[in-house]
Amino acid sequence: MLKHSTILRKDSIDTIAIGSFDGIHLGHRQLIDKLGDNGALFVIDKDQANLTPGIKRSEYSTYPCMFYHFLKVKNLSGAEFIALLHKEFIHLKKILVGYDFQFGHNRSCNVYDLKALFEGEVEIVDEFSFEGISIHSSTIRDFLKKGMVAEANRFLGREYSIIGSMIEGQGLGKAKLVPTVNLKVVDYLVPKDGVYATRTKIDKKVYASISFIGNRMSTDDAFSIETHILDENIETPNGNLEIFFVSYMRENQKFDALSDLKKQIHQDITEAKEVLKKS
Repeated sequence: MLKHSTILRKDSIDTIAIGSFDGIHLGHRQLIDKLGDNGALFVIDKDQANLTPGIKRSEYSTYPCMFYHFLKVKNLSGAEFIALLHKEFIHLKKILVGYDFQFGHNRSCNVYDLKALFEGEVEIVDEFSFEGISIHSSTIRDFLKKGMVAEANRFLGREYSIIGSMIEGQGLGKAKLVPTVNLKVVDYLVPKDGVYATRTKIDKKVYASISFIGNRMSTDDAFSIETHILDENIETPNGNLEIFFVSYMRENQKFDALSDLKKQIHQDITEAKEVLKKS
């Protein structure tokens, strides 16, 4: 739930934090927590955000986001960029940026230029490290691509999630294995192929679940993202579902017989229940 108004008028904004804010991770929190009641995120969007696409950045940050496409600002000089900020936010008093912030054509200006050009207050937030590692969205992406969900979640300060729309699957799971909901996911970074202990949100309720990503090597070899709700019989959901990744359990495998696959799935379910109890 958003703690701050998402319909905050631009002329009420007096503080902005500037960045792409993909991930809304613990590093971003160092800026966001300093915004105050009339703050907003000035999001420079490159159409590359895949940890927190679109408006999800408002949800996770709990602040309104003002989106400005990178192509519209990349050729501005440093002074022109500051002029844009003054034009957009007429009562702007304070700017928050990270220590490595650069702006202006060809990234020609740094945080010290920002202090010189902007007449109000500029607060530069130092590099933030967790467990000795500097936190960046690129690091979190690398973790997810390697199946290192626990590490990604620690850097995010929350469980990484993806949202997808329900699509028709093989129909094999319900008939011969376990019932699953198949998802079509766009915009989000999909973690490494394999089996995960997860939580699945359906119609505002969160269920313990186990989820699979990858090619169905034991059946039709088609790529799928599917989730099985643990210990619940639910009707086929409508609309979007959200999968929260808790722990990576095992690699995708090929089984010669469906009976072997079913046995492994039930072993996975037992393990997932234990993992989810502890998290």
